Amino acid sequence: MISIEGITQQFILPIGLILLIAWIIHRSSPRIVRHTIGLAGYAPQKLRPSEERQRTLADLFASALSFLVFVIAAILILGLFIDTTTLVWMIGLFSAAFGLGARPLISDFLTGIGFIFEDTFDVGEKVEILGTEGVVEKINLRTTLLRAPSGELYTIPNGEIRMIRNFSRGRFSTANIMLKIAANDLSRAIELLESLGDEAVTLLPNLLEPWQVISESGTIGGTAELTLLTRARFGKAAEMRPRLLALVQERLAQAEITLVG
Repeated sequence: MISIEGITQQFILPIGLILLIAWIIHRSSPRIVRHTIGLAGYAPQKLRPSEERQRTLADLFASALSFLVFVIAAILILGLFIDTTTLVWMIGLFSAAFGLGARPLISDFLTGIGFIFEDTFDVGEKVEILGTEGVVEKINLRTTLLRAPSGELYTIPNGEIRMIRNFSRGRFSTANIMLKIAANDLSRAIELLESLGDEAVTLLPNLLEPWQVISESGTIGGTAELTLLTRARFGKAAEMRPRLLALVQERLAQAEITLVG
């Protein structure tokens, strides 16, 4: 008959030790991963990942490390009660059953692993996922946490992410403005705006190229509507538009061309 002391030494203490080690590694995984990824700072500048990418990889690797540690802990604990041959057979059977019954969960983890190798989006970037727009707060192997502009936190399973709209990686932002001008001044206005477009690139540093002057409606009567197709540096359109309006208004006024309300 096995004594309580024997059970404690044979099962309870090893189980407690295994779980304690797994818990310590789990709690330390963010720090371990951050120090490991921090070594990328010694890489050449061209090969060095951005700070946002490093934060993303840290979250993903920490999540993967925690998952792996607890899986190993579970196998070691089962090994205390079951011989090696039976354990291998049980793991194979469980894996097959788990694979059939938990496909969405497996899909989440596989997609999360894919994020390690694909730089699709990073922590801190503004994206749109499944019709939800927000800033990525955290990524782990199973879920992505997205903070909406109104403050709500969305938890999105990685397996459901099929299409991503990344606002933080655009090449430019549009800052188009519309003008309504008297038809009698149309010819002078077009000439002035076209020449001003070349000058505006120097006057407005966030303007990427001279604007194009077009008429979207293509109609004319007593007045004509013109649109300036303008490309600004990415994310700078909102702050540049008032300066753009002020510049156009000033030059039209100097040429005695009146905007029609």
